[in-house]
Amino acid sequence: MSKILGIDYGKVITGLSITDNKQVFAFGLDAIPTKQLMNFLESFFFNEKIDKIVIGLPKKLNNQKEILIETDIQAFINKFCIKYPKIIIERLDERFTSKIAFNTMIELGLKKKKRRKKAILNKISAIIILQSYLAKKEKEINL
Repeated sequence: MSKILGIDYGKVITGLSITDNKQVFAFGLDAIPTKQLMNFLESFFFNEKIDKIVIGLPKKLNNQKEILIETDIQAFINKFCIKYPKIIIERLDERFTSKIAFNTMIELGLKKKKRRKKAILNKISAIIILQSYLAKKEKEINL
């Protein structure tokens, strides 16, 4: 079975996560400069079989999309679909993932200096996005 890649797309840093082979658990993969994302994915896909990616869908509390970052995400998705037309893209509401990730960092006992690192926050957010997607799929199966 192939793996699923999770993406917490950011203007500067993008967090990445990946599932295990059975697509049950999400693990942190990396946090990379967004400018290098396509190059990273090209070399990553060379070594890993990925048939689906889950990208966070930024929304406001009133359920409307965050237009500024969503425009960048759509540009990335368009570029990605041209290069990798066989890889399925799914979106998942990412409201509160950054807040949950930050609270997780506190619970893990990370010092203030480490909590300021956006790369760690984005990587944890990517894990939360992907694990939420997996939980949603599992719930749908069990209904």
